[in-house]
Amino acid sequence: MSGYLQVSTATATREEAVQLAGSAVGAGLAAGAQVLGPVVSVFWHDGQYGEGEEWQVLLQTTERRYDELEAHLLDIHSWSNPEVSALPITAGSAGYLDWIDRTTKS
Repeated sequence: MSGYLQVSTATATREEAVQLAGSAVGAGLAAGAQVLGPVVSVFWHDGQYGEGEEWQVLLQTTERRYDELEAHLLDIHSWSNPEVSALPITAGSAGYLDWIDRTTKS
């Protein structure tokens, strides 16, 4: 089983996280998304240590739609260099994976 991804990004506000999730799902680039938060983030940025609260967005998509999803998220995100990363979904129920396929077809 391969070809499915969970894509992650984060934002400073719940509103932006919901907007990113909605625009990606609405465009058919992701089958679904969850907004989690606030979460505590610890990071290096511009050479400085930082801590803050963020809202995490998890999106389910296929490998074939990843490049478009990444470009979409980078284009509309308010940060100049946001995290956009993906992990493979290595297992899932047949119905769930079929749903991802059906809802992300271009």
